[in-house]
Amino acid sequence: MPVAFHPLSLVQRFLPVLCGLMILASGAQSRADTTEDILLSVTGPELSHDLTRTDLEEIGIASFQTTTIWTDGLQEFTGTPLNAFVAALGLNDDVALQAIAANDYAVEVPLSDAVEDGPIIAFLRNGEPMTLRDNGPLWLVYPYDHNSDYQSEIIYARSIWQLERIVVIAP
Repeated sequence: MPVAFHPLSLVQRFLPVLCGLMILASGAQSRADTTEDILLSVTGPELSHDLTRTDLEEIGIASFQTTTIWTDGLQEFTGTPLNAFVAALGLNDDVALQAIAANDYAVEVPLSDAVEDGPIIAFLRNGEPMTLRDNGPLWLVYPYDHNSDYQSEIIYARSIWQLERIVVIAP
């Protein structure tokens, strides 16, 4: 018996990707009208985006509180959820992200890390923008206190601060 195809299901499936692409495209236009700093460059096969904080905010915003091994006490981080970022770029599971810091430290982040209530690309710590001096302007932060799986050397190594570039790579 043939499977019924419903056009609405196709729209529901691809709507988040289409919205994300529209946000990224509109961000390029809005930058032409502002002097907002580019915080993150994203490159890869058929992919090149320079994103401002406004662009990241338009993709999505999440906050959580957690302790880290690099800071004292409970910290509140606010930023773009990694899963929303990946969806906005239209990436699928057959790629990985190479995250690169201002000092050229680089780490591979598998797309399997991009989960609901998972890591964020933080642009605020305790309500304030982060500078290069205090691990900013972007920091890939995991909710370490919320999931013991995030309390490992592998995850700590992926928690890249002073993040400035992401390269989409095929395995």
